[in-house]
Formats: sequence, structure tokens, C-alpha cells
Amino acid sequence: MAATTHTVTNQAPPLVEYDVFTSDRALSEGVERHVAPELAEEVREELASLGRTAGSVQAQEWGVLANENPPKLRTHDRYGHRIDEVEFHPAWHRLLGKAVAAGLTDAWGRPGGHVRRAAGFLVWTQAEAGHGCPVSMTHAAVPALRTDPALAAEWEPRLTSHVYEEGLTTPSLKAGALFGMGMTEKQGGSDVRANTTNAEPLAGEGEYLLTGHKWFCSAPMCDGFLVLAQAPGGLSCFLVPRVLADGTRNVFRIQRLKDKLGNRSNASSEVEFDGTWARLVGEEGRGVRTIIEMVAATRLDCVIGSAALMRQSVAQATHHAAYRSAFGGKLIDKPLMRNVLADLALESEAATTLAMRLAAAYDSDSEQDRAFLRLAVPAAKYWVTKRCTPVAAEALECLGGNGYVEESGMPRLLRESPLNSIWEGSGNVQALDVLRALQREPQALNAFLTEIGQARGADHRLDGAIKDLLTELADLGGMEGRARRVVERMALVLQGSLLVRWAPPEVADAFCASRLGGDWGTAFGTLPHSLDLAAVVERARAEV
Repeated sequence: MAATTHTVTNQAPPLVEYDVFTSDRALSEGVERHVAPELAEEVREELASLGRTAGSVQAQEWGVLANENPPKLRTHDRYGHRIDEVEFHPAWHRLLGKAVAAGLTDAWGRPGGHVRRAAGFLVWTQAEAGHGCPVSMTHAAVPALRTDPALAAEWEPRLTSHVYEEGLTTPSLKAGALFGMGMTEKQGGSDVRANTTNAEPLAGEGEYLLTGHKWFCSAPMCDGFLVLAQAPGGLSCFLVPRVLADGTRNVFRIQRLKDKLGNRSNASSEVEFDGTWARLVGEEGRGVRTIIEMVAATRLDCVIGSAALMRQSVAQATHHAAYRSAFGGKLIDKPLMRNVLADLALESEAATTLAMRLAAAYDSDSEQDRAFLRLAVPAAKYWVTKRCTPVAAEALECLGGNGYVEESGMPRLLRESPLNSIWEGSGNVQALDVLRALQREPQALNAFLTEIGQARGADHRLDGAIKDLLTELADLGGMEGRARRVVERMALVLQGSLLVRWAPPEVADAFCASRLGGDWGTAFGTLPHSLDLAAVVERARAEV
């Protein structure tokens, strides 16, 4: 006899077997807006295919397995030989293989490359976020390597390849390669000029031996790394391969893997260099300038990654509320829950729209867009990544106790949510970077103001916010102490400008009323009740 007490009712079905790309209206419209018309159909089909895979039961299971079975460090083989390898669950390799095959490390040389790659990164991150770390760094290493044409010719075809080959072997024998990065050290952290790793020149041109310790070296299983070290001419950038050209292992001693809050599927490590062979990238003494383009690209990926986590949080919350009944009706139809969902949806759409605009600027050849990125990337990195954690936490609460249970997937989103705010320079580093650009690069501010000015006159609350921002920027005295406030305002005004220009009226109206007009509380779910919140929520729902 069936146990009648175990009959399950009033539970939402899993959000599976759906197209993560086409069900995200903000993202799909952003791609349509920013890619050339002749590419639109090709890019749409490419992203829809990836979106269907990301929403599949199989891909979601890969994400679960990769996080339930974190990487293991193998320092020695059975005979006592030092090998310094990281062992991953097969699910990690499947996720990474799909990312590479989808072109998520190939943006710099194909038409519309950054927009299509950013959209793909946003889609595929929703399947699992941890493996995005080596994907991001491999993509971002290309502009740094291009400072040395010989190195670029050797490595770029492997980094932009759509073939993933796991395991360490002679670089020339691999059809595809991945890169990591090692900048921070124990004594300096974000202050990389305090690095003490030493680079001793060898007789061969551009060849050095490194000695030192990197406190945070991401993705230590990669084929090569860009690292900073002190050469005779000052802090410089170097390429450190894991395997040398003759097939022998380079000295790359992994001391331990970090035990992190989230990002469990990905290996982050401490490594030691002791006579480690390296090749100079760029000029001696110009290490920060050489690697800064890589840092900027990974910062944009922090924005995209946070937008992805927010989007998946909102998709899960709205899906649950559409099926769950309480107090005589569906949760999604209850005015207070609708307010919460709409508020979360606004945050998600603003993040996605901004991320895609930044990606489009990377595809542009104009000096105006280059100058715009100089301010917009750190401002967006500061603000969007900081909004991710409260969005994930509130979305989890929309599922109630079910959301607090590991099987829902929401705890993994919440654990992952603070990461992008810390990686590639935490909040204060971004705010100070914006301040530096304001003081030294007037063309960047002009480009930023030109961008937000394109929406002037369309919404009085946006106009007022722009005026207030100009007042803040008019006096740079004592700016460091108020840098966070200014950068937050810059990001909000930029998001408001983009939404007024491109989002549906109900979305732009709600954003401007709350984020710019001051008609908002201190928690999600405090939007003005007179807004068309039902339309905002319906737009955010994932179509299954």
C-alpha cells in the first residue's frame, strides 16, 4: 500500500531542459543590439545551442558533481617523484571542454568576438561558475602576450583554440592550452609592487630564473602562467610554462590548495618558484603596464560572472514563485512577493545590460569606446559584483526553507556570489582605480559623460542623478574618502542611462524611480507599488 503521507504536492518542478539564452530577454536583446546584422542569425543559433546545453539535466549534474568532488593536490607520484598535479572529477573536464569548444576563450580575432563570447560566458556560467576561472584567464592573457609578437605567435593559436586537452605535456604538442595568473604575494596582496619574487637573467635573450612564493595562483593545472617578479630593471611580467620545450617539467611547486568559501570546483593554490624558467613578456620594469590589459579583461569577466549568478538566482526565484501556492494563490501573483521578484529582476537586467555594453565597447575600434572602458570597467566591477551577494541571498529566501537546502542549488549560488567582488582587486582597489583615472585621464571622463548623456532628457530622475554626479565630480578634493560613494553613483547612472535607452519602459521606470529617484527602501521588495511590477516579473521569468 502506498504511503499517502508521502504524496508530494505544491512543489515547483526543477528548472531544467530550457534554453538559458533565449529565455533571458535582457541578454538576447543585448546580443541583438550589439552584433552586426549579418552575424545575428549565426550568433543567435550559436548561443541558443549553448543555452540549451546549459539548461540541460546533464550540464546541471556536471555542476553538482564538480562541486561535490573538489580538486585534489598530488604533489608526488607513487615512487616519490615530485609531480605537482591537480586531479579533477570528470565533470570538471566536461564543463571546461564545453566552454572551450563554445569559443569562450576565443574573442580577440573573430567578428563580434567579445559580445558573443561575453554572452556565452554569461550563459555557461549558469551551469557552473568555478571552471570559468581558467576560461577567463586564458581569454584575458591574449592582449598581454601581444606585447611580444613572437610569444603571441607561439601561444595565441593554442589559447584561442576550440579544442580542450587535459593533462600536462610539451606545449607544442597540444592543440589547445589554458593560462593562469600569479600576481599576489603574502606580504603585498593587491599591492603587487611590494612583490619579492626575484627574476635572474640568463644568457638566452628574454630568459630568466624565478625564485619566490605566490600566495594566490589561480588554476595551477594550466599550461602556462603570467606572473610578476622583480627583475634588475624593476617589476616585470613573465610567462611561466608548466612543461618546457624539451618535455621536462618546469619547477612549479604547489604548496597547497586553498580551502575556499565557494568556488569549490576550481583549484586556487600557493606555489613556489625555485629556479623556475620564465620568459620576459614586454619590457623589464613595465610588468604592471604589460599585465594590466589582462587584468582589465578579467575584471570585465567578474562583471559578466556576477550578472550570470544574479540571472540564475532570479530565474530560480521566479520559477519557484510561478508554481508555489500560498495563502490562496500563486506566490508570483501576491503583491508583496511580486515586489521582491521585480526588484531582483531590475538588478539582474541592469547588470546584464551593462555587461553587454562593455563587451560591445571591446569589439569597437573607436578611441571613444577605449576611453569609456577605462572608467566603466572598474566602476562596473565595483558595483555589479557587490550587488551579487544580496541578490543571491534574497532569491534564496524566495524559495523559503527549500532554498536553504543544498539540493536546490541556491546555497552554491550564494557561496559563489562574493567571489567576483574580491577577485582581480576588491572594492577599494576598484574605487581607487576609478579615482586614478579621473585624476590622470580626462578623456576617460569625457567618454563616460558622453555615454550617459545619450539618455539625457528621457527621464527626469536620470537627469537629476546626472546633475548630482557632476557636482560630486567637480570637486576631487578629499575624494579618496568618498570614492566608493562616487563610484557607486557612476555605476547607477550608467545603468540607468542604458536602461532608459534600451529596456522596456516599465523596467526603466522602476529602475529610475528606485535607484535614482530615491523611492526605495533598504531591502529588496520596497519598490513603489504604483509601478507595473507584473510586467517586470513576467519579463524575468525563464520560459520552460
